[in-house]
Amino acid sequence: MTSITQPTLVSLDLDQPIWERFFTVAPLVMVGTRERDGTYDLAPKHMAMPLGWGNYFGFITVSFPRPSQVLTVSLTATPRCDHDRKPALNALPTIPAQLVDGVFLQDAYLNLECQLIRIVDDFGENSLIAGRIVAAHVDETALRSCDRDDQDLLRQSPLLAYLSPGRFATLDHSQAFPFHEGFQR
Repeated sequence: MTSITQPTLVSLDLDQPIWERFFTVAPLVMVGTRERDGTYDLAPKHMAMPLGWGNYFGFITVSFPRPSQVLTVSLTATPRCDHDRKPALNALPTIPAQLVDGVFLQDAYLNLECQLIRIVDDFGENSLIAGRIVAAHVDETALRSCDRDDQDLLRQSPLLAYLSPGRFATLDHSQAFPFHEGFQR
């Protein structure tokens, strides 16, 4: 029997903005909500992003999946069927959120727990959902630090990027801007 190593999630201090502690890209993320009937829904979104430099994001739970999870992520895009349910969600490995009523995709490299602030409608058939991040958990292999080269971090913990329309890319190397002086804590 093969054992699977679970990631070690590190909870980040929210007294400072979290965005320089890990890498993100125009991501394909999993967003989670709790339905009126008490069940949880997960769905892939590709236009989810931080709202400013502070700790603001949208939705209730947000999981940043790894490139190896792209098939799992695609299961959440299945259409709803009888009784407005998505049976494919029953096959997804999830873990519970700690501070909000929601779940995350298991083995994601970054999980954000958010409290809803506001929903702004009238973006065509879409809405802008804004939330305050109340907890952030990152896999220690994806955590940036002064002791670690960013190139090594990306090789060890590649990113899943969404390429519109309907494609994805695995990012495992990058180049720094010439004026980059390192991140500040």
